[in-house]
Amino acid sequence: MKKEVRLDMFDNQKFNGGAGLAKRAFWFVVNGIFFKSFFHFYSLKVWLLKAFGAKVGRNVVIKPHVNIKYPWNLQVGDNVWIGEEVWIDSLDKVIIGNNVCISQGALLLCGNHHYGKVTFDLMVGKIILEDGVWIGAKSMVCPNVICYSHSVLGVLSVAAKNLEPYTIYRGNPAERVKERIIE
Repeated sequence: MKKEVRLDMFDNQKFNGGAGLAKRAFWFVVNGIFFKSFFHFYSLKVWLLKAFGAKVGRNVVIKPHVNIKYPWNLQVGDNVWIGEEVWIDSLDKVIIGNNVCISQGALLLCGNHHYGKVTFDLMVGKIILEDGVWIGAKSMVCPNVICYSHSVLGVLSVAAKNLEPYTIYRGNPAERVKERIIE
């Protein structure tokens, strides 16, 4: 379900992503030092995410140069790999299941603007990556998209609508290529 927020409200900092100014400011600093940098210590990154309200499972790898907008809107399962330069723009809930791979440079984009309004109102929607999903390098998942169990979004592809389970998608917009068979 799309939520609309007037852009003038966003400019006046009334859209807060679910936290106050102090928490957002502190996260901005922590994100810059430990996530958007060359920093490699995965267990500390997981601890920091949890300290800011994220729900994070076991055996999660967060590579360097990852940008996470609001960790309090993030839920990550077990055995998840988040590659270099991934951007999780969690203006709304981002739910990542177990055994998920988000490859280098991928973008999980929870926000967009209403081009039909002079105010370009901000629209946000959650993203769900179910168990076994693989998001290819430099790919984008748009707001209000569910990538169902074991779906694959190929390199440089854009998922603007739900991806069916055990199916491989490619292109912009992403189109079904074939069934995913796991041996």
